[in-house]
Amino acid sequence: MYIFKKVEDLQNYLVALRNNGKSIGYVPTMGALHAGHISLIEASNLGSDVTVCSIFVNPTQFNNEDDLKKYARNLSKDGKMLGDAHTDVLFAPDVAEIYPPNLETELSLDFGQLTKVLEGRFRTGHFEGMVQVVSRLLNIVQPDQLYMGQKDYQQAAIVRNMLEQQGRQTTLIVCPIIREPHGLAMSSRNERLSNADRETAKVLHQVLSDTKQNIAKSPVLDLKKAAIGTIEAAGMKLDYFEIVDAKSLLSTDTVKDGVNLVACVAAYMKDVRLIDNMILTS
Repeated sequence: MYIFKKVEDLQNYLVALRNNGKSIGYVPTMGALHAGHISLIEASNLGSDVTVCSIFVNPTQFNNEDDLKKYARNLSKDGKMLGDAHTDVLFAPDVAEIYPPNLETELSLDFGQLTKVLEGRFRTGHFEGMVQVVSRLLNIVQPDQLYMGQKDYQQAAIVRNMLEQQGRQTTLIVCPIIREPHGLAMSSRNERLSNADRETAKVLHQVLSDTKQNIAKSPVLDLKKAAIGTIEAAGMKLDYFEIVDAKSLLSTDTVKDGVNLVACVAAYMKDVRLIDNMILTS
């Protein structure tokens, strides 16, 4: 595995690969890697000639300074995981490489309601920072395929919209959620949960599964009410449980032919905020 910290060095290496007809798959991460990230690497290895993974903790997408400080960082451990997964290239830049003072990186794109609903209601500025860094990283890597996880469903939907608005040729491939044995979606934040906390937090997967099982049998509003009641009864603090249009992410209270639905949830297990989702109809 080759490791690059400078944009110019990485780009020179990738140009040579492209000139030899190699396709580039790209997995952007903020480190603190787990099996969910590695599943993206594996998908890229299967779908692309060369897999590039970046590790960059992006300061512009944290609306909570304390959250940024707490974010786990262990480049040596992450690097070993990536090497074991047969990653070809690790790009690990510092902030000055991604945001040099003489380069304008902010975007002027209209995402409509995509950035305002769900996570957008609770994490001011998060998606603006996310698209800023993803666009910058795509400009650097110029991949043929971009691999992202379904766990961050809203993020993937916004990135897909960004690719369309920018007219990029990169293909977005969204990979399934990887779950712990009890159903909890894998996340770097899970490391902050005790075993007892994890046992409680599995209720999120439980209510998503119940909702999927009953989406054709019960009214949407009844399913939402039941899910909210179950989560709160477990002792978790709920930010939202919504059933939304899979494309627009707007909340709905009906099931319609031709409209795919996704259930999305965000809740706190003590001071750890967890998100999850499940595709209900497709």
